[in-house]
Amino acid sequence: MSVDTATAIGTGVDRLTDALLEVDGIQLRFGGVLAINDVSFQVGRGELFAIIGPNGAGKTSIFNSISQVYIPQVGDIRWKGESIKGQRPDKVAELGIARTFQNIELFPQMTVIDNLLLGRHIRMERSWLAGAMWWGPAKREEMANRRKVEDIIDFLEIEQWRSHPVSLLPYGFQKRVELGRALSMEPELLLLDEPVAGMNQEETEDMARFILDIRHELGISMLLVEHDMGLVMDIADRVMVLDFGVKISEGLPEEVQRDPAVVAAYLGDEHAFAARPDLEAASDAADQSALESPEP
Repeated sequence: MSVDTATAIGTGVDRLTDALLEVDGIQLRFGGVLAINDVSFQVGRGELFAIIGPNGAGKTSIFNSISQVYIPQVGDIRWKGESIKGQRPDKVAELGIARTFQNIELFPQMTVIDNLLLGRHIRMERSWLAGAMWWGPAKREEMANRRKVEDIIDFLEIEQWRSHPVSLLPYGFQKRVELGRALSMEPELLLLDEPVAGMNQEETEDMARFILDIRHELGISMLLVEHDMGLVMDIADRVMVLDFGVKISEGLPEEVQRDPAVVAAYLGDEHAFAARPDLEAASDAADQSALESPEP
């Protein structure tokens, strides 16, 4: 994380000085269902920002809003200070925002290297006709892109699977391939939607290592949605908590862990009282006052 961002976070300043992504008061509604309600946050350069919350809290809807699969009815989303609201998803990807998905979205009968090459599509300039002829500049372009993909294969340690159809790979390696396809797009911001969902402990530790390597070696900012609280608290710089589409907390991981609103959202009010005895005392006092008040 840059010095400016770290200073802003440490001093509690609402606006980061070097924000890549700014989500400003977005509201997303599906008919009568309010999926996201007035949510704002920022992601700084080099930052790993996590979004957590119970199932149905609106986390993936935020990812879909950033990538413009959904267009919020209210609010704005800015990339490097410029609004991207209303852009086509492919244009958002070209700007430097890539994502993975909760459920693996690969082409199972294609090889690992071919799936990763799909991520290079937005960086290729030659026409489909020139590519089909595979001659001259088109051939040189594809060879250059294949070299970039091979670097990603080495980075994610999936060399032994490079020529295998994705459907033959173990689940954990399929998740790596999906991560590799996103990296092939050369993003500045990577949206990771539950990257360790369904993994065992060893696979989770491997994925955590790759996420940290992406940040430190490649310098890519990341927005992480994950249910594994141990992972989130270990690797995230800041954490935002959603509950029923509303932001209920944001801050450093240790601050969020102690927030009674977060404890209540996950475990219920009685656990929030255990974390904050003063809240329980205030609640008891209010109940006693209500009992002592004469009926109208």
